[in-house]
Amino acid sequence: MPKQQNVLIIGAGLCGSLLALRLGQRGYNVSVYEMRPDLRKVNINAGRSINLAFSDRGNKGMKLVGLEDKVKSLCIPMYGRMIHDVKGNTFQSNYSGRDHEYINSVSRSGLNALLLDEAEKHPNVSFYFNKKCKTVDFQKTTALFKDCDTNTDFIEDADVIIATDGAGSAMRQSYYLSKKFLFSFSQNYLTHGYKELHILPNENGGYRAYKNALHIWPRGNFMLIALPNLDGSFTVTLFLSYDEGEYNFNNLTHSSHVLEFFKTQFPDALTLMPNLLDDYFQNPTSPLGTVKCSPWHYKGNTLLMGDAAHAIVPFYGQGMNASFEDVVELDSILEENHNDWEAVFAAYQKTRKKDTDAIAELAIDNFYEMRDHVANPIFQKKRKLEMALEKEFPEIYYSKYALVTFNEHIGYREAMIKGRAQDKAILKLLTNNAIQEEDDLKSILKKVQQETEAILENDRIAGFK
Repeated sequence: MPKQQNVLIIGAGLCGSLLALRLGQRGYNVSVYEMRPDLRKVNINAGRSINLAFSDRGNKGMKLVGLEDKVKSLCIPMYGRMIHDVKGNTFQSNYSGRDHEYINSVSRSGLNALLLDEAEKHPNVSFYFNKKCKTVDFQKTTALFKDCDTNTDFIEDADVIIATDGAGSAMRQSYYLSKKFLFSFSQNYLTHGYKELHILPNENGGYRAYKNALHIWPRGNFMLIALPNLDGSFTVTLFLSYDEGEYNFNNLTHSSHVLEFFKTQFPDALTLMPNLLDDYFQNPTSPLGTVKCSPWHYKGNTLLMGDAAHAIVPFYGQGMNASFEDVVELDSILEENHNDWEAVFAAYQKTRKKDTDAIAELAIDNFYEMRDHVANPIFQKKRKLEMALEKEFPEIYYSKYALVTFNEHIGYREAMIKGRAQDKAILKLLTNNAIQEEDDLKSILKKVQQETEAILENDRIAGFK
């Protein structure tokens, strides 16, 4: 395809800005329209997560555009989960038995700003802010926008339109409402929502808690997590049901009730959060949902990417990473030099959708794991055993978490299938006392491998693969 073609991108968030940068590097003429103001000039967090978990799959995107070193300066390594019980006792559960494997806390706005700056260095890439997409005519490859500065509407056309405008995508809505082709769409919400809170830096600007871990207060039906920021603060997120249980968002409407909730459930966190009530009542409560749809593209005219195509809940820390990996996958298909956009988009969806469906499932699984299972003794035994196996056999054994998070060369679906089988195998062996913590690790590994393969074979016979 000729590189001078005009590409219109809807949305200048993390996925859209990385995509613009990469297509700009490839020589396409790229115009990006974003409904929000330029985040480099105003604060527009508006309740969105201030920091995110950044790991190996996302870093593939940074390597692709040559920004790996610059992004490192925005990151704080997190080597594991720091688990807090109701009495304030803590213990750390590492993410991997291999020292070089960890995830990072990264500033959403800092990373987005870097990508915007780098993309704008290319004369063939332009950004237009305060331009809200209302609808997309995917048959004519045009988009209708509202200029939020002048309150006027205008239409833009291009050779191809790519929507990276998030879970509320205007183009996905246009697909659905047009009824011009067979389009499947689902949006499923958890019964829980989330609210952002903060632990502020101490008087000297330092951290009030250990900074190189993801802190988690698992309480069965709800939980609190905290990720560090470069300024010494932590972004804290409360995940809680809207209307179930003794405490829920619908009944936590008075200061005394909120304080009672935190005193009984998160006493050690409360001592670090004198600003709790201000944050709780000023910040919005937001839903947690999963979006799936198909097809992602209409012929060679338009394409959905990132959360616009496959929004997921945040419990595997893979939302941003999956969106960045989208760009890497699309780029690899462009490298194959297909004759037209329709062939590119069809090949992209064929290779990518099975993996995004898989990480959506895994993210929901991890919701239950984080809020409940991490405090379960049998789960703790499993994790301890997995860490020992990874440390002793670093080239052979990978836990499900490591397969998903640190093995970026395999797809999410492959990681899910093998990881689930391993989890099932270890839990079965532990429950049946077929393996003990004090057993020889080589013997344990052999039993785990045999049981895992038996489970995978049964699944293959049953047609689950």
